[in-house]
Amino acid sequence: MVVMRRSINSWLIIVVVFILKTQTSLTQQINRASFPKGFVFGTASSAFQYEGAVKEDGRGPSIWDSFSHSFGKVIDRTDADVAVDQYHRFAEDIQLMKDMSMDAYRFSISWSRIYPNGSGAINQAGIDHYSKLINALLAAGIEPYVTLYHWDLPQALDDTYKGWLSRQIIKDFAAFAETCFKEFGDRVKHWITFNEPHTFTIQGYDVGLQAPGRCSILQRLLCRAGNSTTEPYIVAHNVILTHATVVHIYRKKYKAKQRGSIGISLDVIWFTPASNSTKDIKATQRAQDFQLGWFIEPLILGDYPRSMKSRVKDRLPTFSKIEVALIKGSLDFVGINHYTTFYASDNSGSINLNDSVADSAATTIPFRGLTPISDRAYSIWLYIVPGGMRSLMNYIKNKYGNIPIMITENGMDDPNNRLTPIKDALKDEKRIKYHNDYLTNLLASIKEDGCNVKGYFVWSLLDNWEWAAGYTSRFGLYFVDFEHNLKRYPKDSVKWFKNFLTSS
Repeated sequence: MVVMRRSINSWLIIVVVFILKTQTSLTQQINRASFPKGFVFGTASSAFQYEGAVKEDGRGPSIWDSFSHSFGKVIDRTDADVAVDQYHRFAEDIQLMKDMSMDAYRFSISWSRIYPNGSGAINQAGIDHYSKLINALLAAGIEPYVTLYHWDLPQALDDTYKGWLSRQIIKDFAAFAETCFKEFGDRVKHWITFNEPHTFTIQGYDVGLQAPGRCSILQRLLCRAGNSTTEPYIVAHNVILTHATVVHIYRKKYKAKQRGSIGISLDVIWFTPASNSTKDIKATQRAQDFQLGWFIEPLILGDYPRSMKSRVKDRLPTFSKIEVALIKGSLDFVGINHYTTFYASDNSGSINLNDSVADSAATTIPFRGLTPISDRAYSIWLYIVPGGMRSLMNYIKNKYGNIPIMITENGMDDPNNRLTPIKDALKDEKRIKYHNDYLTNLLASIKEDGCNVKGYFVWSLLDNWEWAAGYTSRFGLYFVDFEHNLKRYPKDSVKWFKNFLTSS
């Protein structure tokens, strides 16, 4: 009990200090020169949201092709068959990045473009496409950061053995990853194994709101199959083992010659206690354990967080001694996708539905009573709390040993209102303020707090197809006219970033 009280008191002190710190020095003007030498600035995307060309050059279908074509799964009944057509327009988009003076581009490789059936024969047309994209980026002075898996599992593997629910996927993903290392590793020096495994684990296998749409709690309404009490934990376990297997292959066979690095990108909402009660402070830590800790602790410390093990019990898979040796330390850096901050409060007295959302016994919402935590962007989950960035960076530094961090996604969205004239849609002062304020807090975490942050990627270069939100949400620095040949128009935030990156 004494140890617990000390932990709780320490947590409260940290929260108060972060709040005080983030109230100061946040109005100063910043630019690229404010950041350490070599700090990387870039934009981010994913294959399924950008490429289109879903039936061209031998690409096989993914679970998101199937999901987006299922009735009622996407709010505006759209799909990503065309998306923003970057498959054909990447040269144009690279020029947009170069015009802004961006250093890097984070994109993902579609597994089913390389292996249309998930395994078996390689599709040379897929290899050729990504090789051309990588070469064009390098010719423009833009460094490629490649994500191997951004949610688009080949449909064939889901049909054959239910994808991430089977350990067979470790072997198949490792073969795909090694093909990418062989084909592109002479030019790609920065690899990310998975994007947001927490998101696709929960949304795909617990609540069923994203592909492959499995759940049991609301099965009659949303899902045809699934088991929310166990499947999220099985999927996450297989993802962690797959990540570590791929890292082992890269380090053993490719890293010395190719001189690259490899990590993972994790989605992290910052949680702050809804009150200063002991219960809410403890619930805040549990909420973070069941989000960030679920994936980062095995990869750094070799096991799941203690709170997960005590609450999930035998529904949580365990690592063998050999697996612990494999997973522990399997990160050169950690990518953090951070957008917003929520309140966390205790709900341990409520009914436990025995799924990964309820198991934490923490309620996480952006409201305290009826009062929102801050101003909102367009998405119902995205509230603008810049100080959360600094708090999160310090939390990772203090808890996980100051591992190198890349902010692999950060941004905000506007609504896609067809009645708004394009000239008005380009005036995105709110987005400019968002990035300025989050970057200012990120800079403070580096210079004042000593956090080991190495780069920042904006989500996103272009307005794009935003998963279950379809085309209703616009995250881009560039406005895409979905009604007229997908023409790109620079928003005011493009001018801001260009000035930010070229000022000294």
